[in-house]
Amino acid sequence: MPKVDRRILKTKVAINNAFIELLSEKDFDKITVNDISDRADINRGTIYLHYADKFDLLDQCIQNHLNKMLDFCETVNNDQETFDVINSFLPVFLYFQENYLFYSLMLDKRVNSYFRNRLQSVIIEGIKMYMNTNEINSELDKEVLVQFMASAFVGTVEWWIKNKMPQSPQVMAQYMLILFVRNQC
Repeated sequence: MPKVDRRILKTKVAINNAFIELLSEKDFDKITVNDISDRADINRGTIYLHYADKFDLLDQCIQNHLNKMLDFCETVNNDQETFDVINSFLPVFLYFQENYLFYSLMLDKRVNSYFRNRLQSVIIEGIKMYMNTNEINSELDKEVLVQFMASAFVGTVEWWIKNKMPQSPQVMAQYMLILFVRNQC
């Protein structure tokens, strides 16, 4: 993979940070490219070098966060010889905690359904990779089971973030483990 110029990376970070700051202040619909360029202290044209419009910026911002979440989780799980369910939940909750502002904005603003669907798709793919198809669940349609698990997980994460993380990531990971094991997922 070719190395990206550090100036481009710094510019994209400035744009993304400005965008997140603005999202914390006003609705996505009210944010303009001018607002973003002013906040990032860059020329408007620079934004258009990297993004088609604010919708493309939102899309890439979401995708970058979801990719980082997956990378973070894979790094933790790759250190294990066997897949450990608690260690698969804990990194996700730690990542959400570390990136609370972004996820609280995505789950609280009008982008909620779009973001929630993207998050759920990522979780579905992860569940499919590690799903236990033991005899207890063998009579169930795999797709129904995957949808149930993903919806339960995303709904719980959404509740946790919207309620300002009343439990620690460790406690939430433990709860998810108990609930998924109890329901033989």
